[in-house]
Amino acid sequence: MTSISMSNEELQQWIERVSLSSFGVPFRHKASFNSRLTTTGGRYFTKSHNIEINPQQLAMYGHEETEKIIKHELCHYHLHLAKRGYMHRDADFKSLLAQVGGSRYCQSLPGAKARKPQPYRYKLVCTACSTEYPRKRRADPKRYRCGNCAGKLKLVALEEGKGPVT
Repeated sequence: MTSISMSNEELQQWIERVSLSSFGVPFRHKASFNSRLTTTGGRYFTKSHNIEINPQQLAMYGHEETEKIIKHELCHYHLHLAKRGYMHRDADFKSLLAQVGGSRYCQSLPGAKARKPQPYRYKLVCTACSTEYPRKRRADPKRYRCGNCAGKLKLVALEEGKGPVT
């Protein structure tokens, strides 16, 4: 981990330079560091058009990776202001991100909470052919039918000490 520190004013100037050099359009809103960001590299606000950057990304991975995060957030910014597709799933966003060399995902930080996969807690079992459908959430068996034989389903809890759920 390198100890790179930068003020919010320096970050503002950096983002303004990247905006002009990579996008050819000025960045006219506020940029700041937010040390409370833990699982993301940066954030763009659609209402205020401000950008926040995780300072831990700069300290951990340096200027090059942080600039990719800045370009990512600037893609959101410029596309949103141009009334084009600014969300991750939009083709406009994906193509602009590739064009300017921004990163789709940031590097994960050590100690950051990652979402752990939720275990299967239930299963729907067909009463006719015994086909099992594992479920993470409780489901109403009356709303579904078996995909193999169209038979009725029953809900079974997989947690210890619990039998079929009625």
